[in-house]
Amino acid sequence: MGRIIHFVHQSLDGFIAGPNGEFDWPAMGPELSAYTGELTAGDTVFLYGRKVWDLMSGFWPNAERYSRDPHDLAFAPVWRETPKVVVSRTLAGRDLGWNTTVVSENVAAELTALAEAGKTLVLFGGAELAAHLGAHGAIDDYHVVVHPVLLGGGAPAFRPAEHRTELETVETRTFDGRSVLLRHRVVREA
Repeated sequence: MGRIIHFVHQSLDGFIAGPNGEFDWPAMGPELSAYTGELTAGDTVFLYGRKVWDLMSGFWPNAERYSRDPHDLAFAPVWRETPKVVVSRTLAGRDLGWNTTVVSENVAAELTALAEAGKTLVLFGGAELAAHLGAHGAIDDYHVVVHPVLLGGGAPAFRPAEHRTELETVETRTFDGRSVLLRHRVVREA
């Protein structure tokens, strides 16, 4: 059985983007890059909300033109080949290319069905989508990478929730002597 993982990079003060939407601050060293590769290997589907999709689809299809960073060069072909799901009403019915499907209705149910069919869905960022899926009990794991920067404002990593979600700490790890992984699993009622 698959699962839905919320994988997010955040600043120490809890933001996923700076005050002007900037995302130039994550410290992607070789260890964190390797972890990303492990997390996205196998029968994985990349999951995005529309805003994050716009960022990703604007960079990864042609990443080699924009960057010589080893992480970017290694991840670009993975991104292009991996199946992707974008949750969006505004993009419904459009062909986005790059092995991408758009889901616009019954989002939590459709994504949960994919996970139950054995797919591992990795949600990259997307605080609004994460809040929606969390409210419906669809997220199984949270992989939060905290980077050594204080952004002082911007888009928060987590939205206020209607109810408490109990988590079990599965792992903590430091990458490249800079960023820290906090990996938690949702505790399900027996």
